[in-house]
Amino acid sequence: MGELLRLHDRPRLTDGRMVMALDGWMDGGEISTGTAEYLLRKLDAARIGEIDSEDFYILSFPGPMEVSALFRPHTRIRDGSVVSLSSPQNVIYCSQAHNLVFLKGREPNLRWSRYLDEVLDLAVGLGVTLICFVGSVAGMVPHTREPRYFASISDPTLRPMLDRCGIKLSNYEGPASIITQMILAAPQRDIRMMSLVAEIPAYVQGRNARCIESAVRKVAGLLDLSVEFDDLRQAADELEKKLNDIVEGREELATYIKKLEEDYDNQVFDTQMGDLKQWLEQQGIRLD
Repeated sequence: MGELLRLHDRPRLTDGRMVMALDGWMDGGEISTGTAEYLLRKLDAARIGEIDSEDFYILSFPGPMEVSALFRPHTRIRDGSVVSLSSPQNVIYCSQAHNLVFLKGREPNLRWSRYLDEVLDLAVGLGVTLICFVGSVAGMVPHTREPRYFASISDPTLRPMLDRCGIKLSNYEGPASIITQMILAAPQRDIRMMSLVAEIPAYVQGRNARCIESAVRKVAGLLDLSVEFDDLRQAADELEKKLNDIVEGREELATYIKKLEEDYDNQVFDTQMGDLKQWLEQQGIRLD
């Protein structure tokens, strides 16, 4: 296995699956990390190791404090004593009963090729033949509807799985993530890989329980996992009620959301966002 892999246990799976989640660029609403956290908890996945991550991240970035703070480790100090200091981690879990591995980490700032080599070495060493990344992007989807899902795949044999779950193939051009590079590299290790990306409401900030619940259902459907998520559905319903209460008191926002609902129902894909993007930026919500 890779030089930076630190495994405490080495289960050997047969045609194993890996769910991959990274915080950072494609974790809006905490959809990526939130989905993995929920599944690994529900499926009793045990921590089996980590990737030594020190070389993959920028911890000190020059610039104003508000920019530099985004890169620095997080610390907690109580009564003058340092209680904790947390740096970026890439942690590996396994649920042998479900033939499933999880990798929960952060998208690296540096050495993408080295990072993906470590991940693919891990997959090969544990008998994983399918990797499913789940992530999100902000878009023109109303909170009253399901997120839109788009997928990128390394192998056309994955299309029937996506069709079964109502997931469209992506048509995208623009900045890439390490997941795109990994999709290109995976076939060289005889691994199939898919990237499942949820388009979530741009105007909802912070953790989005409703979209996490939706993503959990999608991943469970793709991988034939039996998961009970009544508690997550309750959190999703509570969030939607809270959002509806807020919208009722803001006529301009309600008008925009009604337009989003009409476009969604008519399958109109507005990538320019126009007036709504301008309005969101006036509220301090940037999409770039």
